This record gives sequence, C-alpha cells and structure tokens, in this order.
Amino acid sequence: MLDKLDAEFAFGRQALDVRAYRQELLSSNVANADTPGYKARDVNFSSALAGALNRTGAATGTSVTASSGTAQLAMAQSAGVTSGMTMASTEAGHMTGKASLIPTGGQSQDYGTLAYRVPTQPALDGNTVDLDAERVQFADNTLHYESGMTVMTQQLKQMLAAITSGG
Repeated sequence: MLDKLDAEFAFGRQALDVRAYRQELLSSNVANADTPGYKARDVNFSSALAGALNRTGAATGTSVTASSGTAQLAMAQSAGVTSGMTMASTEAGHMTGKASLIPTGGQSQDYGTLAYRVPTQPALDGNTVDLDAERVQFADNTLHYESGMTVMTQQLKQMLAAITSGG
C-alpha cells in the first residue's frame, strides 16, 4: 500500500525537491551579490527534474500496470519504498512492520551540472550577479513551488476524501 501511495506522489515530490534546490541556488546568488569574483549559478529545471526522475525510476519508458489491469503513467512508478514488506501486530491497535524508505530527494549533485550565468553587465570585481534578474528568477521559482504545493495538497485532500467517504 505504501508503494502505491509513493508512486502517486513521485513526480510532484521530485519537482518540489528540484524547485527547493533551485531556490537555494538563487538565494545564494542574492546573498553573494557583493562578493568579489562570485559567479552566479543556476540549474536548468526541466533537465534537472528529468534527471532526478530517471535516477529514481519514476520516468522510465515502461509503464506500470495496476492491479485493475490499466496502465498507469510512466512517471507514477514507485520511487522510494522497497518491496517485500511484511506487517505484524504486537498489540491490538498497533501496526508495525519492516519498511525500508529510501530518500528520494537525493544529493544536490543529483540535479545536474550547475550552470554559470552570463552577465548582461559585468562588474569590475568579477561578480556576475545581477540582482534584478535574480529577483525575477527567485519570484518565478517561488510561484512555481507554491503552485506545486497547491497541486500536491489538492491530491492529498482528494485522497483523504476518498478514504473517509467509505467508497
């Protein structure tokens, strides 16, 4: 059951992880706007997300077939729960088991090679941070992150409504 829930949220989770990593890079650029010789860095979101999904197995070309016999989306494959889990109850009302969760966020180097921005107006001290461009990128990334969170929240609410409705 956990692997089905994990598969349902694999794409959104990876997208949010890459957005959060990009936000760290952009905030680092803003923080180092006055550091001599600092090179502004960024990551290509679409290629970083594709790479992260490929590494977790969530974007392979083969689709997973559900128990109902219908094919799921290729990106909805399980990304973090290992198979072979067994559940055992030690007392009434308790649930225990052996589940091994694999972190799917991964290391920051999993999101691709960092790219350095080409400055539109180079500074004499070698710093390539353009605060106006960084603010725009930061606001754009924030908006996309928040919309991704809204989508994930709606998915959770729908799933909770389906569970609690009894059908």
